Amino acid sequence: MKIFNLKDLNSAERDILLLRPAIKIENTFEIVRPILEDVKKNGLSAALTYAKKFDNFSGGAIAVSKEEFQEAEKNLDPNVKKAIQLAAKNIEEFHKLQKSSGYEIETTEGVKCLREFRAIESVGLYVPGGSAVLPSTMLMLSIPAKIAGCKRIVVCSPAKEDGKINDALLYAASFIGVDEFYKLGGAQAVALMAYGDKEIKKVSKIFGPGNQFVTAAKLLVSIDLSGCAIDMPAGPSEVLVIADEKSDPSFVAADLLSQAEHGGDSQVVLLSTSKHLVDLVSSELEIQISKLPRKDMAKKALESSFALIAGNLSEAFDFSNDYAPEHLILHLEGAESYKDNVINAGSVFLGQFSPESVGDYASGTNHSLPTYGYARSFGGVTVESFMRSITFQCLTKQGLINIASTVETLAEAESLFAHKNAVSIRINK
Repeated sequence: MKIFNLKDLNSAERDILLLRPAIKIENTFEIVRPILEDVKKNGLSAALTYAKKFDNFSGGAIAVSKEEFQEAEKNLDPNVKKAIQLAAKNIEEFHKLQKSSGYEIETTEGVKCLREFRAIESVGLYVPGGSAVLPSTMLMLSIPAKIAGCKRIVVCSPAKEDGKINDALLYAASFIGVDEFYKLGGAQAVALMAYGDKEIKKVSKIFGPGNQFVTAAKLLVSIDLSGCAIDMPAGPSEVLVIADEKSDPSFVAADLLSQAEHGGDSQVVLLSTSKHLVDLVSSELEIQISKLPRKDMAKKALESSFALIAGNLSEAFDFSNDYAPEHLILHLEGAESYKDNVINAGSVFLGQFSPESVGDYASGTNHSLPTYGYARSFGGVTVESFMRSITFQCLTKQGLINIASTVETLAEAESLFAHKNAVSIRINK
């Protein structure tokens, strides 16, 4: 990791560090657009063509069968089943409190306003299945969708070359009660969920992380009137760690590598008030990375990652809030007392015994989070992400009389006389 001193950076150099590893999104758009257009026009047949081209899909049924779900459960290690069940319990416990019951208020005597929530009827979940298969993402997306009350939950994830889906992923889906599962990944999966065809109906909103092509596809379908909404722009994973001189360097290094191993386009950042700690962490990184099965990916991620020496914690938090990390870990003494210093972050891990990994799997919070600085304006996936609110109003005769002059005056000020008449005709009659 490159090491910089925060006080030595000018504003331009600081801004460069706030950027993520360069992804030429326009180039990615140019690759993805023809795929989307082809699937939009030709449906499943086009999607299968790209599945064969990019994922070596061998053909056969694209939909996971009941027998395949049963086989996955039969083959899966009981310890993995138990872990999935416990993680699902914790995720459900945390998320069920997010379901809003709405509210009602009388704003003026006789004027009643209400806000109620309805589940999005049909949603699509994208679960990555490339270099790492993520049954945890299946739980993170399907559980809040179920709590929200979505009637139709569609899952897409690429199959292995033998045409099979990972057993743990299928078990996680089955355990939650999701059975519409297609062996499809990449931009073609996003396109099929967004546009649908005669066999597979389109969804209203797509959720889930993915590589730059999946992210580009999600962004493009979200601005196409024939497409659908998306949860958020979410690209490669990232973590920022703020550590003081009392931090355990082995813990800090482990946290950095836990994100670096996601892929070469991930980024990890260390902010510390102690140059000595940064040096110790750098040495620890060398020791730990050599033992990782995915060390090549982790090393590539570290090439575009860096450590910053801050003069004090206030400077560290200022940089962190500008960076707006997906994951923020506070390796600080009395970490909980610093919560108010956090303005922009996807999910925060407080103290040396709160590794980011627990949030990825089983603490209960959601790991589908905004990346690339989008934490400045987006939060992570919640139950409400799978719902939309509807407002209602109901006026009594006296209520309309009480508010009539206000509406008439404002409508006339805007020269919208039909708006005024809709009130005046009632009042006069």
